[in-house]
Amino acid sequence: MREEDVAQRPDLDADQVLYGPVIEFKNRVLRCSFQTAQQRPSIYSALESFRADQSSWLEDYALFMALKLRFNWAVWSDWEPGIALRDARALEYWRNELRDEVTYQCYLQFLFAEQWGRVKSYANERGIRIMGDAPIFVGHDSADVWSHRELFSLDEKGLPTVVAGVPPDYFSATGQLWGNPHYRWAVMRADGYAWWVARLKRVLSQVDMVRLDHFRGFSGYWEVPAGEPTAINGRWVKGPGEDFFYTVGKALGELPIIAEDLGLISADVDALRRQFHFPGMKVLQFAFDSDASNVHLPHNYSADCVAYTGTHDNDTTLGWYASREEKVRHKARVYTGSDGNGMNWALIRLALTSVADIAMYPLQDVLGLGSEARLNTPGRPHSNWTWRYRDEMLRPELAAALRELAYLSGRWLPKGEALPEEGLVTLHYQEPR
Repeated sequence: MREEDVAQRPDLDADQVLYGPVIEFKNRVLRCSFQTAQQRPSIYSALESFRADQSSWLEDYALFMALKLRFNWAVWSDWEPGIALRDARALEYWRNELRDEVTYQCYLQFLFAEQWGRVKSYANERGIRIMGDAPIFVGHDSADVWSHRELFSLDEKGLPTVVAGVPPDYFSATGQLWGNPHYRWAVMRADGYAWWVARLKRVLSQVDMVRLDHFRGFSGYWEVPAGEPTAINGRWVKGPGEDFFYTVGKALGELPIIAEDLGLISADVDALRRQFHFPGMKVLQFAFDSDASNVHLPHNYSADCVAYTGTHDNDTTLGWYASREEKVRHKARVYTGSDGNGMNWALIRLALTSVADIAMYPLQDVLGLGSEARLNTPGRPHSNWTWRYRDEMLRPELAAALRELAYLSGRWLPKGEALPEEGLVTLHYQEPR
């Protein structure tokens, strides 16, 4: 980020990104690239092949994006009625009218697929697996809802009749009103959940495993009438449950899914997760605010879980520790056997040495950064997902410390041989320079 940009935004620092100018710059470059590609037969042929292979979703998506631009980003249900409700004549007209822009939108997806494919291959060749994320719900103003209205609870104008959220709880007296349209699960069940099969198949072509967000919604979900100001006046509705995962598993084979099962989870949700052998999530930052029965404390773990120091929705570990009340910090110190200095490394070590099949820790915790490096604050409408690391932050001693911990906890071995004792480094719990 340029210094002059930082000066204009005191809420950002040099490790954060101003997305507006970046998007404008990249759009100019990409449109120039598209013009060049149209004159290159080999590239254009590859693009057309990609369009044919991905036509089941790509053509609707590209037309949707072209229409969003034409109608100045208005919500699709506010477009002209013919195209909003996908009248056949309107679709034919707009596909012809916006032909060039539709092709450009396909080109952007083609470039992404090509570039991401190289990233994934590079990682997999080095024994690195990539975890993706699939939210259970999709936004109303999306190509999916516009092109598959029959699968969602919408009225005759395309507006949601009921929306998603969670009920009031300890953390919120009015619950959380997310606003996503709910699925018509009976309609989805009738065609073997074809939309979900296609969605997960595409996701799993891009990543090696996927975290399924709001897993509890597959067992039972909170339904709120559209127009309600809060999530209070909702009701629990039974989800598709085991039928969904049996059917999708039959279509796709083994499902490398991690279930996001945070929050108040009922017995039926946990039973569904265990039935299909999906690992759940444990977050160490949630472990020290109650008693010894806290499910996020490692002595309560079973192997079928993923242990996190914190997730993308949490503060960094140092930011979390600094902001907790003293009784929580005291419990964290006692449990980790530390004096509180370098709590980031204490929790990384706790995750790695737990029985959890997988241990996860954000780069910010490895780097020992505070709240200034937090990725996301739920409910905050701006300044999220802007932090980026700089190359000089990736110091060799940090890699050596992670290597030692992974080796000693049995999570990594060099191919063909064990590390000699004298080859290990000493792990220092030190603040970043």
